[in-house]
Order: sequence, then structure tokens, then C-alpha cells
Amino acid sequence: MLTSLAYIFLLGLLLGFIAEKLKLPRLIGMILAGIILGPYTFKFLDSSILNISSNLRQIALVIILTRAGLSLNIGDLKKVGRPAILMCFVPACLEILGTILIAPKLFGVTILEAAIMGSVLAAVSPAIIVPRMIQLIEGGYGTKNSIPQMILAGASVDDVFVVVLFTAFTGLASSGEISALSFLQIPISIILGVVVGIVVGIALVKFFKACQIRDTVKVLIILSVSFLLLECETLLKGIVPISALLAIMSMGVTIKQIHGVLATSIADQYNKLWVAAEIILFVLVGATVNLSYVAKAGLIAAIVVIGAMAFRMVGVYLCMLGTTLNKKERFFCMLAYTPKATVQAAIGGMPLAMGLACGDKVLMLAVMSILITAPFGAICIDRNYKTLLKE
Repeated sequence: MLTSLAYIFLLGLLLGFIAEKLKLPRLIGMILAGIILGPYTFKFLDSSILNISSNLRQIALVIILTRAGLSLNIGDLKKVGRPAILMCFVPACLEILGTILIAPKLFGVTILEAAIMGSVLAAVSPAIIVPRMIQLIEGGYGTKNSIPQMILAGASVDDVFVVVLFTAFTGLASSGEISALSFLQIPISIILGVVVGIVVGIALVKFFKACQIRDTVKVLIILSVSFLLLECETLLKGIVPISALLAIMSMGVTIKQIHGVLATSIADQYNKLWVAAEIILFVLVGATVNLSYVAKAGLIAAIVVIGAMAFRMVGVYLCMLGTTLNKKERFFCMLAYTPKATVQAAIGGMPLAMGLACGDKVLMLAVMSILITAPFGAICIDRNYKTLLKE
């Protein structure tokens, strides 16, 4: 395992550095490192690392979502209002609709199978979007109209919404039945996640005020509480739906609102953790990419992914109607809401493992969506925010 970690960090750093020199986002180099090291190419990664790959990716997500919460000002988010709420589900719904319209004609699948494909494609990647929106907030780009805050919040809830839909669609494909309770889980998991995050955040602030401890110890405590929240979500699955990742982000927001100085100092520590977490996350995402599936998928899968992405961008545009955002700002929002990676890597293979007829096609699309949208979205954000957003 230690040797595999060394490969991950060294090759991830090297190819990330080369990508930067080529004026590309670091994550492209890191994903390429994962493809090279992964089990489908040169097989440098030990099975012990691959077996806990999903857990390691989840830890990285915890780090960046906590960091996002520590930088998100509720006052700024309130300025946005309606568009922020619409961003949580409208673009995803449009992308699923686009897949339902396109996939049956190109892949010969049923509408339900196309809906499963769409629910896999529709989850935006917080791991790509969140650190970039934090950078924009800190640099003051688009903050006058709270654009990064809106995208950041929308991307966090978008995943909850899409994963519940994916569960409902795959359940229908397996058993032929779908329950209204499946869709009721969406608002319940979101509301409970926010409420639990607020309560935990208040408790942590009170504890930190009562106990004089170092910032590094505070970070360890917050991380441990975050991991416990993830475990609670697992234990309560099938009983009470709750979004642990949303709770973790809400916890960070609460700390920011109550104790801004504490939030700033902890955020600095999380920035340091993200240096390592980012490498682990994107290298392991790259390790899930099976190039043989890409070869099989070919042009048809690329058309479906790009077509569905176009529907998503239309959905984002619809969310912006009636706002004071200018054309450049709206176009930036459309571009910034396109990257996919982490959720596709996590759930792309589940339909195949469940024995669904469309399983191999879903996996093809998941892999293709990572290879197309992750670089596209990251490049569009990194290269255009200075020209499209006001400082």
C-alpha cells in the first residue's frame, strides 16, 4: 500500500505540474496518472489501495466540502435566492431528459434504461467545482452577484437529488416497482442534512470556545465528526434518509456564521490538507477509467455525453432567467456547471454489478463523461473566469 501511495503522489504531482506548464488544469494530469497506474493499464496500484479507493475519495470530498462551508457566507447566498434553489435540480432534470431523448435512438435502450444513464451523467462534480469557486470567492470574482456562492451551493445539493433519482430508477429496473417514498427522500435528506449540520456546527463552536486547543487539533476533531456523520448516513440508510455531505458543508457554514475568525484559521489548515487530498482523489478517479470501455463506447457515447451536457447548459440558462446577471456571467455559469468525475466514478459500475441489461452501456457513458466533461469544465472555468466575471 505504501508503495502505491508513493506512486500516486509522485506521478500525480509530476503530471499535474506538466499539465500546469501546458496551461491545463492540474486535475487532467492527475487523472492521466491514475489511468497509467490503474488496474486497466500498467497495474502499479496494489489491490489494498483499490479496495479502499472509494473511502479515500470520500475523505477528499469531505475535506473540500468542509472547506467550502467555511468560506460560504449565507448573506451572499440570500442575495441570489431563487436561482440558487433552481440550480439544485433544474439542470440535472434537463440533462436526464436530454439523455432520455438521445440514448434510446443511439443505443437502442428503453426509456427507463436511458433514465438510469441520465441519472449517472447528471451528477455534477463538487471535487472540480468547489475548489474553483472557493478560489473565485477569495479573489473577488463574481462575488458582487454571488455567482460562485450560487454554483457552490447548487453543486452540493445537485448530487443528493441525482443520487436519489438513480436509486429510484435502478430499483424500478430491478423490481419493476417504484415507491413515492423514494422521491420523498430527496427533500427529507436535504433538510435533515442541513439541520444536523447546523446543530453540530453550533456544538463545535461552543466546545472550541470553552477549550483552548490548537487549530490542528480542531481540524482533527472536525474531520472525525465528519466521518461519524458519514457513518450515521450509512447506518440510517433505509430508515431515515440524510445527506451526510450536505451536513458536513452546513457544519462549515455554521462555524463561518458564528465564529468567522475560527472559520478562517481552520480553512487555512484545510487548504493544506487539500494539497494531498486532491492528488489522491483525482488519481483514484483516473484509476477507475477502463480504456477498453472507452474504445467500445466510441463516438456514440461521446455524442450522448455531449448532447446531455448541452441540455444541462440550457437548464442552467433557464435558472438565470429573471436575474440581473449579464450575458457573460450567465455563460460562465453554464460552463462552470458541466464537469463530472467523482459521482460517475462511484456509481457508474453499479448497474452492471446489479445485473441490469444496460449496465455495460451505463459504465461506458460514466467513463466517457469523466474523460470529456472533467477537462472541459475545469479548463472553461480556469481560462474564462477573469474575462467573464467582474472582479
